[in-house]
Amino acid sequence: MSEQQLIRGTMILTASIFLSKMLGLIYVFPFTAIVGHKGLALYTYGYTPYTVLLSLATLGVPLAVSKFVSKYNALGDYRTGQRLLKSGLVVMSITGFIAFLVLFFLAGPIAHQVLDPENMEGNTVADTIFTIRMVSVALLVVPVMALIRGYFQGHQSMGPTAVSQVVEQLIRIIFILLLTYLIINVFGGELGIAVGFATFGAFVGAVAGLAVLLFYWRRRWDGLQKQIDESTVDHQIPLPKMYKELFAYALPISFVGLSIPLYQTVDLITFNPAMMATGISQAVTETYYASFTQASHKLILIPVALATAMSLTIIPTVTNAFINDEKDRLQRTITQTFQIILFLTVPAATGLMVLAEPAYGALFGLEEVAIGSDVLRFYAPVAIAFSIFAVTSALLQGINKQKYAVIALLAGLAFKVSGNSLLISWFAAHGAIIATGTGYLIAIAVNLWAVHKFAEYNFTFVLKRFLLICIFTAGMAAVVAFLNYGFQQIIPVNSRWDALLILTVSVVAGIAVYLNISVRSGLAGQILGHRFDFLNKK
Repeated sequence: MSEQQLIRGTMILTASIFLSKMLGLIYVFPFTAIVGHKGLALYTYGYTPYTVLLSLATLGVPLAVSKFVSKYNALGDYRTGQRLLKSGLVVMSITGFIAFLVLFFLAGPIAHQVLDPENMEGNTVADTIFTIRMVSVALLVVPVMALIRGYFQGHQSMGPTAVSQVVEQLIRIIFILLLTYLIINVFGGELGIAVGFATFGAFVGAVAGLAVLLFYWRRRWDGLQKQIDESTVDHQIPLPKMYKELFAYALPISFVGLSIPLYQTVDLITFNPAMMATGISQAVTETYYASFTQASHKLILIPVALATAMSLTIIPTVTNAFINDEKDRLQRTITQTFQIILFLTVPAATGLMVLAEPAYGALFGLEEVAIGSDVLRFYAPVAIAFSIFAVTSALLQGINKQKYAVIALLAGLAFKVSGNSLLISWFAAHGAIIATGTGYLIAIAVNLWAVHKFAEYNFTFVLKRFLLICIFTAGMAAVVAFLNYGFQQIIPVNSRWDALLILTVSVVAGIAVYLNISVRSGLAGQILGHRFDFLNKK
């Protein structure tokens, strides 16, 4: 495969991942309009443990498989990759089935931990059990599908993965929105039934994604078989040794990728009981929970997804510079990575803080805007921590020190586990946000120490840039706050359209102010000019 084809394939895969993530963020807006915050909370009760069990069932194997297959293909040994695929399909089927059984039978204990069976407000234990069991079925399919994607990627064939990801997400979203709308608004069904079938959309989407992969497999079977027949080498690696190498790749990747689901699992177990222990009703508690773990969380992930997508493309350069002992190039690349993250996430998080009310009102409706905007305003700065942790963990992977990212995650998670309930008892919903933010700051501190020590990196320049970005962001925030306040005096927020108008004008003005200051000062050109020529100061 030529270098141009490889670059094209990587770009296609990156675009599909970003599109899938954006679809996964956007569908929450109409879904919330159909089921409300009560339904959104119920959906999260099912999806959070599912995400954790899925990660444990696959253990980062798909990405590791792509690295493993690519390595042995490059050595002319296509048979080893095929042996891994055949045995891996059996292993993933078994781990998926075990994960399905675990989640199915843990549905009752999880539901009783999350909700009070005696409480008649909000969601019921029976609905929560039904929701968790409906989503658990997807665990039978997703691990197998993930392995096949990894095998295709190992052959530098990104198209099957890209198409299957987008198809999976589209079918899942269409199924969720169509079925919940029909059940609630056409057939007059119960909310618990509608949300249960919404989580079942994960299984329907996975089947569609798997069908796409099998279609590609059938089309490319002759070519893959020809490569195997023409293999010049066969390492004949024993399966135990093969899997030892595979998991050496997979485990650190898997564990760091579990960071947000693990934090959300702590909230799943402790948030409702801790909030209700302060005297807050279950119905209000669930509104806070839905706002925190789904609605606001989805909003702050938008700048995180953009920033990390742009910065993580630099990681292969970090790996290459580290392996070749090119210290100056390594330092420049790390600096550029940090600058991109800070340049994008600091103003985005600040903008969400300032525009919390119109943003939440426009996207999730005015019914729960008081609670939702309060949570969003307090939660938005944590987006910066999410981004920095993701990138510093990737940097450590690039310099082959990923074990420190795992240590960092465990340190931060230990704080979240030990302090979540206590902080909620002191500060209500804000306490859970403080616990998450502090946990990530602890993890970031460990990662930064490791980057400083093992990459011999000096953070002085980045700190200076961070201060400059904060100054520019403060100027932008002042303009946005003024516009937001002024518009709300003229146009009271009585509908989503009012909120959307104020949000749109304020966001456009904020972007214009921030870009203008950044371009005129030369900062934008220095940070992003290598990607976007128009940002370079003329």
